[in-house]
Amino acid sequence: MSTLMRAPRECGSWFWDLDEVVGPGLEPALATAAQMAESLSKHGLLTAHSLTYGWYALDVGSIGITTTLMLAYPVSGPSLPERIRQSRPQGFAAAEVADIHVVGSGTWIDAHGNRHIEPQLVDLSVSPTPIGLSAELAVFHDIWGWFDFAGRPHPEVQDQNAPRLAAALTDLNSMLGVNAEPGEATYFGISGDLGVGTPDALEDGSGPDVTDRL
Repeated sequence: MSTLMRAPRECGSWFWDLDEVVGPGLEPALATAAQMAESLSKHGLLTAHSLTYGWYALDVGSIGITTTLMLAYPVSGPSLPERIRQSRPQGFAAAEVADIHVVGSGTWIDAHGNRHIEPQLVDLSVSPTPIGLSAELAVFHDIWGWFDFAGRPHPEVQDQNAPRLAAALTDLNSMLGVNAEPGEATYFGISGDLGVGTPDALEDGSGPDVTDRL
């Protein structure tokens, strides 16, 4: 059961354009997803249990169908590409896989050092589309920043979690051979190079209260 509030939009996101380092296609996308998931797992941020992916048709776009595939084997399993192709929706013989999301749980640490398992602590996706392979990592909780969603400083929580995210992003940049581009700011947060940025504080030391949109 979730113990954290989750924002409807990302608090931080990071994008890797891999067009010049990895070829497009399902197999390279899954290999990249497997490497990224393994790296995130080492930092306790992602234990994968399923994949979700949409379908699109060339010259048409999305066909409005999303598939969920439970992972009986690791993302790097050699049979996974064929299993995904076999899940193609009937009636759409030409449909291709769109963004692949690696779904799982991760560990966050509270102010007292206690560890908690949280579903979808991070969102990892890889795009296999022909225009070029890319990947994105996004976070939706307040544990990575100086303020919580109500604008209260919680440095003890940030200190337990933000360095782990920064270390994971550093490892992903090194592994992929490309530095991530921070995503655009949202109502819930600002992306920095290696974590969630800190907004300007109000006169009383508090930050933005974004609970009206949670």
